[in-house]
Amino acid sequence: MAVYHEFFKMQTDPRPSFYDVTDQVKAIVSRSGVKEGIAVVFSQHTTCSLMIQEESHDTTLNGTKFILQDLLNVFDGLIPKCQHEGQYLHPGPKHVQYAVEELNESPAWALNTDAHLRSSLMGRSETVPILAGKLELGEFGQIYFIDFDGVRSRERTVRVQIIGE
Repeated sequence: MAVYHEFFKMQTDPRPSFYDVTDQVKAIVSRSGVKEGIAVVFSQHTTCSLMIQEESHDTTLNGTKFILQDLLNVFDGLIPKCQHEGQYLHPGPKHVQYAVEELNESPAWALNTDAHLRSSLMGRSETVPILAGKLELGEFGQIYFIDFDGVRSRERTVRVQIIGE
């Protein structure tokens, strides 16, 4: 049994945003040489998620596909955007102090509790079967990396681990 790992980086927008990473994952599967197995696509970031969703050809004026905007709209009702300190218990004063003093971060960057909660509900990985060297995503399936953290633009890492033969 073979195990293969690659990662790629991306720069995300300073707003909750979606990135179709299907082609990057397919290329990694191809380079792995695995014909039968699974691919795990993973985000190591606690404000990000991965999901499989169908292609949506219509977009909002800012380029978000309708099905993805629908998801954001649902989340706005379930988990409102963090607008000010104290809206959620997290982050508390110790966490903000640590981020400012140890990580040299802006205190405003801590206003992303909604992103952490949304990511917790969505999950941070997807597992996709590989059959005959191809991802089995279904007729319309696409793999999306989601950055729910809208407080700043950031570089993110997507990891792909492939196991099989």
